[in-house]
Amino acid sequence: MKAVVYETFQGPLTIQNVPDPTPKKHSVIVKVKATGLCRSDWHGWMGHDPDIVLPHIPGHELAGEIAAIGRDVKKFKVGQRVTVPFVCGCGTCGECSSGNHQVCGYQSQPGFTHWGSFAEYVALDYADTNLVLLPDEIDDRTAATLGCRFITSYRAIVAQGRVQAGQSVAVHGCGGVGLSAIMIAKAFDAKVIAIDINDEALTLAKELGADTTINATANSAILTQINEVSKGGVHVSLDALGSEITCLNSIHSLRKRGKHIQVGLMTGNHKHPKIPMDKVIANELEILGSHGMQAHKYPEMLALIKEKRLQPEKLIERTLSLQEVLTALPNMNSFENKGVLIVDSF
Repeated sequence: MKAVVYETFQGPLTIQNVPDPTPKKHSVIVKVKATGLCRSDWHGWMGHDPDIVLPHIPGHELAGEIAAIGRDVKKFKVGQRVTVPFVCGCGTCGECSSGNHQVCGYQSQPGFTHWGSFAEYVALDYADTNLVLLPDEIDDRTAATLGCRFITSYRAIVAQGRVQAGQSVAVHGCGGVGLSAIMIAKAFDAKVIAIDINDEALTLAKELGADTTINATANSAILTQINEVSKGGVHVSLDALGSEITCLNSIHSLRKRGKHIQVGLMTGNHKHPKIPMDKVIANELEILGSHGMQAHKYPEMLALIKEKRLQPEKLIERTLSLQEVLTALPNMNSFENKGVLIVDSF
């Protein structure tokens, strides 16, 4: 099969012909119809993920059609359209048994623990636990926006943040994660404040539902403005970028008993920010993470998409060919793209 491959971290990416994957007894092989290009793929290429073994094929947000199944797969059949969360649980450990597959201790992640979806075919483990059937109303490109950024934001807003109508939500960083969170929070009738350093990203945030936008570069009093707009601080704040500055701004944005949710990956020197624990204690703040979403939670989100309360297709900036990934992936850290990039030509 044709695939994007890198053989050294931060090295060149090339299109290569590599062996087709074959299914394990509990796995399926999916013919990839569309796959998202995510900053997590850039983190992997940089060498920030210890699970990656070289040479490697990246890609973890995908939609496609089942091409082959392992002998123990019972719930799915060849020809069905499916997607999958980027965290695939084993289905039997304690976390999975409690319904928390997104933090499975034996998880697999296409594009990280094994070869991913920037290829014509991808293997997906423990299919009966992790696959999600796609309704006809949701096309492949839209489905490919869901598997990492959108579901992580959905769980952050709905399950972790428990956002309710009329509450105020701040989103720090308006990339794919942040824009998803804005759309989702607005669908639950929250009042949304979007913060970024790029006016074009903030314009898109406004189009997707943000009530207030703040350019962090042009405004040295970000926290004062958030406090004024939200009348005392927000109920829920997300760091959707993943830096010490956005993390701390998110925490300081909160009103008493507010929730900070860390969604953006923290790497390098940003891994261990100096959390203001005095404020966390005095104001009874909650510091939460959000790491993907379980496959069994997809139906409630898919229902909102079918009802058009959520429209993730609006996040798509443009589509790419597999060849264009060779230059687009290393460039992900420049934040030149305002929306989501989808590969749909192989």
